[in-house]
Amino acid sequence: MTGRALRVLIAPDCYGDSLTAVQAARAIADGWRAGRADDDVTLAPQSDGGPGFVDVLASRLGERRTATVSGPLDADVEAEWVYDADSATAYLECAQACGLALLPDGPTVETALAAHSGGVGQLIDAALEAGARRIVIGLGGSACTDGGRGLVDALGGLAAARERLAGIELIAASDVEHPLLGPMGAAVVFGPQKGADEATVAALEQRLTDWSAELADIAGRDIAAESGAGAAGGLGAALLALGARRESGAAVIAEHTDLASDLADAEIIVTGEGRFDDQSLHGKVVSALAAGAGAARVVVLAGQVTLDEAALHGAGIAAAHSIADYAGSVQLAMDDAANQLTGLARRTAAGWR
Repeated sequence: MTGRALRVLIAPDCYGDSLTAVQAARAIADGWRAGRADDDVTLAPQSDGGPGFVDVLASRLGERRTATVSGPLDADVEAEWVYDADSATAYLECAQACGLALLPDGPTVETALAAHSGGVGQLIDAALEAGARRIVIGLGGSACTDGGRGLVDALGGLAAARERLAGIELIAASDVEHPLLGPMGAAVVFGPQKGADEATVAALEQRLTDWSAELADIAGRDIAAESGAGAAGGLGAALLALGARRESGAAVIAEHTDLASDLADAEIIVTGEGRFDDQSLHGKVVSALAAGAGAARVVVLAGQVTLDEAALHGAGIAAAHSIADYAGSVQLAMDDAANQLTGLARRTAAGWR
């Protein structure tokens, strides 16, 4: 090893469907230790509210629990959530109940129309039954574009759901700022990722428009236009109508895992995600870490990297390396993600000056 031992914080997000944030952190740590055995390495996997939100929190606090709920197409799934009895706080993740990864044959036009959020409502019900007075719901990675109607129906309808959640601190954790409707809304922006063709996007948009009128009536304001209403196929809109406030998913993770203390101690911060592009610099985990890095140097190990040196420098990133470049192909980087990420981390650490 060259030079003195360094304090290294390993804080990746998930890598799409290839690696959870927890798996990615372990892979990077294994590689970094192989390249610089004397460094003091701390693992702090991250999430912006999407898939992996619960997994990250379970690795740092609370009790992991499981509930049998309806999946996005009605077949039951086993959904994990976290309960912190000391603060009576439940941490839920919509992807555990209605995530794209739960579609047995992947997204299609049919699933884009049929997928629903009922299981998320059932998770909220389980949290209430456990005695939760604060419910934090990570939004992202959903297969549905139902505006949260399934969630509301599972809680007995809009009036009943609002009554049940009165006095409960409800938080929608997401870094998606899109409104519910329009060219930047849930159907138009995210529908195609969920299998929707042009005609299906139009049908989803009309369905959300009709639903938004009901949400506005119960909430007494235009929920559809609010920031984050379009998160997770419009789940954000339903939660806002039920009295939730929106918070940054990355900030929720940071607060509840004491990330500030980890950042203050670090000299190097190693983070990453599936694709490191311009969107990564706007409200995502990498940008949040760079903003809080202080004097620490930030290194990104991502599946693919599309940003140039000027963009990296402007964002406070010391270096960014691609797993696909290291592996020699995108396919190998995805099929053998953990081993390739470990190898890239080892090479990065060994070459650190």
